[in-house]
Amino acid sequence: MQQRTRARVRGGGREAARAALVTRSARIALGALIAAGAAALLIAAESPETPVAAPPPAARAVAIFAGGCFWCMEPPFDRLPGVLETTSGYTGGSVANPSYEQVSSGSTGHRESVQVEYDPARVSYAQLLDVFWHNVDPTDAGGQFCDRGAQYTTAIFTTSDEQLAEATEAKEKLDASHQLPHPVVTAILPAGPFYPAEQYHQNYYQKNPLRYKVYRAGCGRDHVLEQLWGSAPAH
Repeated sequence: MQQRTRARVRGGGREAARAALVTRSARIALGALIAAGAAALLIAAESPETPVAAPPPAARAVAIFAGGCFWCMEPPFDRLPGVLETTSGYTGGSVANPSYEQVSSGSTGHRESVQVEYDPARVSYAQLLDVFWHNVDPTDAGGQFCDRGAQYTTAIFTTSDEQLAEATEAKEKLDASHQLPHPVVTAILPAGPFYPAEQYHQNYYQKNPLRYKVYRAGCGRDHVLEQLWGSAPAH
């Protein structure tokens, strides 16, 4: 009888031990699950939020003007808020990818021109036209200032029907105002291929400020502009 009692006690002890072991294992497993969940929440909290899409780039419209030496036509547009970029180049002719020497010879039909990329929400085409007129002599059919030849004559190259209408109206109003001593001869033409000029021509007034000023003064540009418009533009 005593042995049976001991056996029951031993058996009960083993069962209790097993139960305790199972309970302990369950607690460990539960703790691991809780820890894993907490870690996941922590990682989620520390992870950056889904990035907000960057705002779209500013809308870009293009205007093209020929106003004689392209060195002198970049600065007035670059200063205008809303203008994103200016590029000196050649357009209006029949030769693809012309060089400066070819255009200067007058044999390509191209004019020295400036392509103006701008944000139409910040600056209007009408404002660009106004800057153009006040930086050229639109009554000169033989060139601009000291630069002579068809490659230096003034022109507005329009990229849309809207630009064509605005440019035509602006030219007619300027002519009708009799502000200038002679009729406006600036051509208004549909834009064709635009060929960027050699890199050393781009932003010439910034790369070579002294040479630019000497050229501009020697060409008499500001003197003529002051006579035509009452004041010379900043340059």
